[in-house]
Amino acid sequence: MTLSAEDLAGTWWQRILAGFSHAPVPVVTGTELLVVAGLAVALSLPRASWRYFGLLATVTHELGHAFAALLTGQRLGGIRLSLDHSGTTTSYSRRPLAAAWSTFWGYPVPAVVGAAMVWSGFNGWGPAAMSIGTLVLLASFLFLRNGVGVLITATAVLAAALLVLFVPAGFIGHVMIGLGLALLVAAVRDLAKLVAVHTRHRSRLSTSDAYLLSRSTRLPAFVWIALFTAVVGAAWWVAWQPMAVVVAGLLG
Repeated sequence: MTLSAEDLAGTWWQRILAGFSHAPVPVVTGTELLVVAGLAVALSLPRASWRYFGLLATVTHELGHAFAALLTGQRLGGIRLSLDHSGTTTSYSRRPLAAAWSTFWGYPVPAVVGAAMVWSGFNGWGPAAMSIGTLVLLASFLFLRNGVGVLITATAVLAAALLVLFVPAGFIGHVMIGLGLALLVAAVRDLAKLVAVHTRHRSRLSTSDAYLLSRSTRLPAFVWIALFTAVVGAAWWVAWQPMAVVVAGLLG
């Protein structure tokens, strides 16, 4: 029997709501973890796959700026995304510290979100992470200000909707572990790119959040890069805790 668009929408919404309940904790084997880690690297490192997956990292980066701005009471002007992985989030504040706060939460956020996905996947909250992520992406449409940004975000929402509709809830946790690891790898890749801008491609400094923060706070850019790295490292540490148990079982 073919479901109508209305039936699909109703089923999707029911599963989004159902995702907020605790699911059975997935059994992750050492072999699966190795395969998932390999897939995460395959998504985030090769240029061919990064061309597409990197757009999700960019969306996450810009949403980090946007959420931090809203959290500090700033007025959010909008988000613009480009296919070359660049993006701009415009916010307005008369408080320098608030502006610096929202500028900071770009590079670290893919790692923070990735760690949250991995933790959720291992602890039976994978469907909840999927539901929250889908709703956040839907809410972001209110702030998108260009057609490419709408296209990129709509593609991400469609992918999330297909996962919710057609992937069994018991398997969503495994998917979240993979996506989370891919975002963690992506965060390291973007940090390496940022360091390259400050060391080898200084003509692009105007695109660097660390450079913008150094201009607004008078703290050197390397301090901000070090802080980015510290948060990304902490996110990796959090994600590693459940993985370490699986690795220990594999080695033992």
